Amino acid sequence: MTAVRIRPGPVLGSVRAPPSKSYTHRALVIGHLTRRPFEVRHPLDADDTRATANAVARLGSPVSRGRDVWRLGPVSERRRAAPVRIDCRESGTTLRFVAALAALADRPIVLAGSRRLAARPMDELLRELTVLGARCRHLTTRGLPLEIRGPIQGGAVSLDASQSSQFASALLLVLPTRDEDSTLELRGSVVSEPYLDATLAALAHHGVRVERRGTRFRIPGRQRFRRSRFRVPGDASSAAYLWAAAALGGGTVRVRGIPAGWPQADLAVLDLLASTGADVRRTPDGATVSAGKRTPFRVDLTDAPDLYPLAGVLAATAPGTSRLAGAEHVVLKESDRRVGTARLARQFGARVRASKSGLVIEGTASPRAISIPNATDHRMVMSAAVGALAGDDASVVGRAESVRKSFPGFWDSLTELSRGRQRW
Repeated sequence: MTAVRIRPGPVLGSVRAPPSKSYTHRALVIGHLTRRPFEVRHPLDADDTRATANAVARLGSPVSRGRDVWRLGPVSERRRAAPVRIDCRESGTTLRFVAALAALADRPIVLAGSRRLAARPMDELLRELTVLGARCRHLTTRGLPLEIRGPIQGGAVSLDASQSSQFASALLLVLPTRDEDSTLELRGSVVSEPYLDATLAALAHHGVRVERRGTRFRIPGRQRFRRSRFRVPGDASSAAYLWAAAALGGGTVRVRGIPAGWPQADLAVLDLLASTGADVRRTPDGATVSAGKRTPFRVDLTDAPDLYPLAGVLAATAPGTSRLAGAEHVVLKESDRRVGTARLARQFGARVRASKSGLVIEGTASPRAISIPNATDHRMVMSAAVGALAGDDASVVGRAESVRKSFPGFWDSLTELSRGRQRW
């Protein structure tokens, strides 16, 4: 793997956002559930979305990946009857969504994945699938691989939503296909709630009804997904790094292709950047961000946990005291992102201490160059890269290949905005 070297300096330009990872996952699951030919248009082709595409193919919906369209064939009855093993790789979304899909089938399905994925929470979802009639068991003491056998029926379930919104999204996607009506009650502090909104928006787009009252959902059974295609919107999660590049390195960046009608948690970055002193101008299909005088800030990241490392970099490079709160579950992501964010902020020259609610970061007006050549968490690497634009010299920010998990074109976009200053 190749370490990436970033030269400091401003960025300038206009780019189109890559397709959304979250909506590509949901489109693939919905395409499988239609049990008919289905098109995912403008999909994100990344490691995580390929994991989901491969999973639904293993469950019987063959996927043909074209340049701008992925086509799902109808479910194969012959393949559907055979037991399967599915490698979810490093994708938490794939693991949670495919666990619910596996619970629809009257056969054993084994889910496997990377060592880090095996450590991510799953038992809350498995308990509720068991309530609905599935048989779930870990094939070792805990973690992965695990075996799931259905079929589940509709019914009443109640789950703790304080670890992941993906448990609820997984159930919301599959329960409308059951013969029985269902109810879903969320307990605890609901994290990453905009991702639930994204699931509900995708369901509504396909004519599936879910009635929501606060943390309670009523899900009528015997529903069909009525459309045969889905066009994936541009991704605010990826755009966040490009907008932040303008605020950190100086200059102006416009990102287009993000329609306002689709909920996305990481659009919260625009309010965050405005609070740091950047000039933010929203447009109907995205936003333009220009650098301003950097100021400290306070932010609660419960609804947008993927922004945690980026918020840490913004805090480290703004003189004064910033506070990052919420999103306790970031310690369970691809890496412990609270610990990683603290270490990254210190490399830039900030002082960091942990508080009861999160991190307190004393930023610096003169960020240092950093060196983290072995970093592999995609969001840590991209956050480090845009932070390095504010450094006092060239930085080494991690492994180039890591961004394939969510934003394969990241380095090309950063090179384009840097007017060729960067060389990979």
